[in-house]
Amino acid sequence: MQLSLAFAFLASLVNLAVAHEGHDHGLQMPLDFVKYPYQAVYPGDNEVTADSIFSGITTFAKLPWVKCLGKERDAAFDIAFIGAPFDTGTSYRPGARFGPAGIRAGSRRLTLYGGYNVPLAVNPFLSGLKVVDCGDIPVTPYDNKYAIKQIEDGHKELLHRPTFSPLGNDTLTGQPLVPISTDGKHHPRIITLGGDHTIVLPLLRSIYSAYGAISVIHFDSHLDTWKPEVFGGAPSQQAAINHGTYFYWASQEGLIKNGSSIHGAIRTTLSGPADYANDDASGFHRIEAREIDTIGTDGIIKKIRETVGDKPVYLSIDIDSIDPAFAPATGTPETGGWSTRELRTILRGLDGLHIVSADIVEVAPAYDTNAELTTMAAADVLYEVLSVMAKTPLGKVAQ
Repeated sequence: MQLSLAFAFLASLVNLAVAHEGHDHGLQMPLDFVKYPYQAVYPGDNEVTADSIFSGITTFAKLPWVKCLGKERDAAFDIAFIGAPFDTGTSYRPGARFGPAGIRAGSRRLTLYGGYNVPLAVNPFLSGLKVVDCGDIPVTPYDNKYAIKQIEDGHKELLHRPTFSPLGNDTLTGQPLVPISTDGKHHPRIITLGGDHTIVLPLLRSIYSAYGAISVIHFDSHLDTWKPEVFGGAPSQQAAINHGTYFYWASQEGLIKNGSSIHGAIRTTLSGPADYANDDASGFHRIEAREIDTIGTDGIIKKIRETVGDKPVYLSIDIDSIDPAFAPATGTPETGGWSTRELRTILRGLDGLHIVSADIVEVAPAYDTNAELTTMAAADVLYEVLSVMAKTPLGKVAQ
C-alpha cells in the first residue's frame, strides 16, 4: 500500500513538471508590462493623460531604462540620458553626486499632461526617435583621475554606438543628409546629468573623438576658464583639474573651437581683469547676466546664434545660471541670475542649431526646497534641450 502511494506521488510530480514546462509564461506578465524596453508609452494628441505618472521606477521623464553600459551594450538609440554622479571637484558645497537621481525625480511630472512642447510645436517623446535612460556611469568617489577616465570612457562608448534611426532626407530639398561629424559617422546624442562641472572635461574629450574641436554654448554664473594657479592654487597635478578650471584645460588640449564659443548668464566676481583676459585666450565670448535687462532674451539669443553660426555645438548648462530664488540647490549659488522662464526661452531660441550633445550640472538636491524647485527646473530645462534636438537631425545636405 505504501509503495503504491509513493508511485502515485511521483507520478503527480512528473505530471506537474510537464504541465509547468508547457505553460506560457507570457500569460503571467504584469499589467502594462513592456517586453521591449524602448517601447515606452506616452499619450498622444487627445489621449488620456495625468494617469499615475508617479508610479514605477524613476527614470528621466519615465523613459525606458536600458542597461547601456551593462548587459545591453549592443542596444541602439538616438538620444540617451546618462548620469555622471561625480562631485569631488567642487570648491564650495558638495552634493552634486546625487544630481542624477534628483533630476530624474524632478522629471516625473514632465509628461503629466503629455509631452507636447507648445512653443516648439513638437513632442520629443513621440518624434520617431528612440530616447532612453541609460542609468549612471559607475564613478569612484576615491580617485578623481580614475573617475574622470571612467566618465570619458562611459560617454565615448555611448557616443560611438550606432543610432537606432537613419539620418533621412532634408525636409526642404528632399536630398539625403550626411553626418556633420569629422569621422563621417552618424552618432547618437548624449544628455549627461551631473555631477559637478568638472565632468565636462572628459565629456569634451569624448566629443572630440567624433567631432573634433567643438563650439560650446555654456550657461553658468561663473567663467570656469580660470588658470589652475588662480582657482585653487593647484596644490597637486590632479587638484589643478576642478569645476573652475576644466574649460582652461579643454582649451589647452584643443577641444574647443576658439572664437565660436560663448558663455551666458555670467555674474561672478573675479580675481581681477586678468580673469577676463584669460577667458578671451580660452576662446570664449561672454554674455553677462545683467544684459538681459537691456537686450532681453531676444538679444541674448541673437548674440549666441551669431557666435556659433551653423557649426556643430556642445551645450553645457550649470543650474546656477538660474537665480537661486528659482534654483537654490547648487554648489556655488550666485544671486542676480536669470529666471527659469528666461533660460527656457533662450534655450528654445537655439532651435535649428546642431546640438551634438549636452549636459546639466551642479544640481545638489540636499539644498533644495521640499517642493523640489531646483530638480524640477533642471528637468524642465532638459525638456527644452530634448525638444530642440528632436527637431534638428545631425546632418547636412552634401555639397
